[in-house]
Amino acid sequence: MSSATIRYAYLKGQTWLYRRNYPKDVAVLLGQQALKQSLKTSDAKVAHQRAAEVNTRYEETLRQVLEGAAVLPQTASGDGADWSTRSEVALARLRTTLQHSEPVRYQVKRQSSLTVEQASRQYLMLRQNELRPGGFKSVRYSVELFQSIYGGKKLVELGRDEGRGFLSLIAQLSPNIGKSERTRGMSLAEAVDWSKMGAARITGRTQRRIWSQVNHWLHWCVYEGELEANPFTSVRFDAKVRYQPYAVPSDKEASQLVCLNDPEIGKVILVCLLSGMRAGEAAGLLREDLVAKGNLGQFFHVRPNRLRMLKTDAAERMVPVHAGLEGVLSHLPPSGPLFPDLTVNDITKRFAKIRVASGMERPGLVFHSTRKWFITQCERTGVPEHFTASIVGHKSARSENGITYSIYSAGISDEQKRGIVDQIRLPA
Repeated sequence: MSSATIRYAYLKGQTWLYRRNYPKDVAVLLGQQALKQSLKTSDAKVAHQRAAEVNTRYEETLRQVLEGAAVLPQTASGDGADWSTRSEVALARLRTTLQHSEPVRYQVKRQSSLTVEQASRQYLMLRQNELRPGGFKSVRYSVELFQSIYGGKKLVELGRDEGRGFLSLIAQLSPNIGKSERTRGMSLAEAVDWSKMGAARITGRTQRRIWSQVNHWLHWCVYEGELEANPFTSVRFDAKVRYQPYAVPSDKEASQLVCLNDPEIGKVILVCLLSGMRAGEAAGLLREDLVAKGNLGQFFHVRPNRLRMLKTDAAERMVPVHAGLEGVLSHLPPSGPLFPDLTVNDITKRFAKIRVASGMERPGLVFHSTRKWFITQCERTGVPEHFTASIVGHKSARSENGITYSIYSAGISDEQKRGIVDQIRLPA
């Protein structure tokens, strides 16, 4: 079931979200453009049921608002009454109409007594069940940094000064925080003191990630009715964010990686070079993910399974098995996981050691670069961008006028995919 079949709901990442706009006259009275709510599930069937429940609440709220507005006294035209006065009367009458009804979830609680520590603990318990382990670890780190310095404050006491202070402190952090037992679990103040021993500082991109995750938590507090508004919305983030794209391995480097035939990750490297898979997608392959398609040969069915989720909906796809992988696959387990002893962490760390030992250490060259090598080979053989996107699991490319191809196209055929993959040649 796709987002198109659940009215007013859409899938963002792994969570279904609900949004339904109010009519303009109702939005003016409520001071809110739309009813927005997380359905707190990744399951389409559950989301469909919850969206129906939220729709019922939306309709009831709309009915109460319209009934409240209908009994307002009508002012004769030309009486000189100011429009804002009529709006205030309408809002007062609306509040009177709604005060005896069941409060909706998004209304703000008065005088919330939650502390930063209590609110952050509630949020992290919720997110632990919604996020993958790696994503949750990042969110927990950011929120706990903030909580370590402002945990004793009440949520309603947070203001711009706390936001600016937090930004100032995280800008002083070393990129080595958390990489040793000694630095794990440090409070923000302790981490800043430790960081003074060296000159290195985290990048603007990392600062923005921490800042964004703390703001996401505060937005959740607003949704839960513990805050009227995010107090950091007007705090400006000034750190410069410089993106560092992944490097593309040269033909010499790609050949070197293949010839090494590393006993731990050599086969994974070969799979990713000849399929464009991400490390997590390759590590999560099962023998049953290999699908035979007659004279077109075998295909990898990249899909969610018990070992891993996928990054996006577009990541689920069929990828032809390159002829150069036939021999490799025959030596892998006949059932279950193809790489049972490997995790993404194992793969990336081992690749880092190989890179140093082989003298290939240069900025941006990481395991993910194998995926970029595959995409580059597709480009050099003249494959259209949107064809490559369907093989590597990117969201569909856009045409020159900005229209997404997937809106009008059913996608390329298995024959076309086979022809593209067969053109990829490993360097001699």
